[in-house]
Amino acid sequence: MEDVSLTQAPSDAEATIARLRAEAALRARHGDFADALLLYRQALGMAPQGRVDLYDDLGHLALHMGEATVSEGFFRQSLALNPNCTASADGLAQALCTQNRYKEAVDILKAALLATPEEAGLWNTLGVVMTGEGDSDRALVFFNEALRLAPDFAIALYHRASAAMDQGQVAAALGDCDAALAALAPEPEQDGQRAMMRLARALMLLALGRLEEGWIAYDARSDPALPDAARFDIALPPLTLQAPLKGVQVLVVGEQGLGDEILFASVLPDLLHDLGPSGGLTLAVEPRLKTLFARSFPAAHVLAHETRREGGRRIRRVPPTTLSADAWTPMAALMPRFRQDLSAFPDRIGYLKPDLARVAFWRAKLDQAPSGPKVGLTWRSGLLQGERRRHYAPLAAWHEVLSTPGVQWVNVQYALEPGELETVERQLGLQFWRPPGLDLRHDLDDLAALCCALDLTIGCANATTNLAGACGAPLWLVLGPGGWPQLGSARYPWYPQARVFALTRFARDGAEPWGPVLSSTAQALKAEFNP
Repeated sequence: MEDVSLTQAPSDAEATIARLRAEAALRARHGDFADALLLYRQALGMAPQGRVDLYDDLGHLALHMGEATVSEGFFRQSLALNPNCTASADGLAQALCTQNRYKEAVDILKAALLATPEEAGLWNTLGVVMTGEGDSDRALVFFNEALRLAPDFAIALYHRASAAMDQGQVAAALGDCDAALAALAPEPEQDGQRAMMRLARALMLLALGRLEEGWIAYDARSDPALPDAARFDIALPPLTLQAPLKGVQVLVVGEQGLGDEILFASVLPDLLHDLGPSGGLTLAVEPRLKTLFARSFPAAHVLAHETRREGGRRIRRVPPTTLSADAWTPMAALMPRFRQDLSAFPDRIGYLKPDLARVAFWRAKLDQAPSGPKVGLTWRSGLLQGERRRHYAPLAAWHEVLSTPGVQWVNVQYALEPGELETVERQLGLQFWRPPGLDLRHDLDDLAALCCALDLTIGCANATTNLAGACGAPLWLVLGPGGWPQLGSARYPWYPQARVFALTRFARDGAEPWGPVLSSTAQALKAEFNP
């Protein structure tokens, strides 16, 4: 990369800084975050006293790269140079919000709004903070104020759509998302926001049950303008799903998160049927799923895909030996062919096959545990950054469920925080049974067997409950509002045996937002095991 001398005349230096900033922004839009970072730092090196605009650029880039603490540092450096810069205060609040430091973010925004109450961007970010805290009522107030000040403020329209989703108003959310896309400037600088809105719109369509449109729109998940969109390094032509598949040799690659790979695998039996005996399926999945998927799909050649970070991007590859296939496809791209409406979801309980010997092993172990029905509990994902946290009821909110008489609770929650389980045990005077020797995060084949040995697994939608559902184990799901996997229904079409307890809206009206749905869960559990 070209290096620039620091001895240029001031006017030349300004022109060079402007050129470097423009080139860095272009690199960032194309996902070349590492090069963008170098270019911004090179520009900053030409301004020995520092510059607010460059620190802000670096702060936003770090946020895109998922480096919230680094982003925070850049915005604080910017504010040290100009304490009255509302853009820097706004960026700092976003970085704090991503770290779940909501009170600090509110304090920053309140101070900035006292100085500049007509700044729509600050009201918008304050709404984002409220959304992250699960207070959609107050969030809507702040988004509406931002839009009063700037009616065509695209990002505020998008965030108001998110708040509407939190209140279960999916149709209203879709209207705001469409308006946001229409209001967004066409310049390439907006490609990142455009991609984010397009993906949100796809999920809204799916949440409304408009599957045919939704799956086509879901292609937005692969838009390179999305910071976390995976890039597939696979030297094969894409699979044409409209063409006959009989006799075709296909490579299918898992995508998105671990739970998504399990969820979307429900179409693999349909794909194998259409390929026929003369066709062939090579299946590349997350390494922890390889054993389970190989047992479940013996007609397929199952291997592990490889994912690494390069320049801030996720790059997914498969071993070169698999590249003899005729074509390849990401797993979710099969949905438009096989799941165009709810009636296309088969009444198929269990498409993944646990190790029956390990199921028997865990049943024997559970027989040695204290008496009572053995119920596994998992209450959150392993990824709780930013607004994701509100979609999971904290363990403390489960007290009424955990107090169900006669139930022996089994911990199936991976990535426990220190003392998390012990605190609830002391408060409620109960003892979770902990599966001896089982790594709940990494040994997914054995975890699937344990779920099949339990009388019931209860929890949020995460890798564990997806394993239980896909293996046909008894499953109850406790979900937030507007979740797209329900596909506009009151059930969970992917797992016919699953019972759903769904929160209708996120709001802070003086009551614990998860209280009603968990109370219903507790009553159902008591009726199930203590009729």
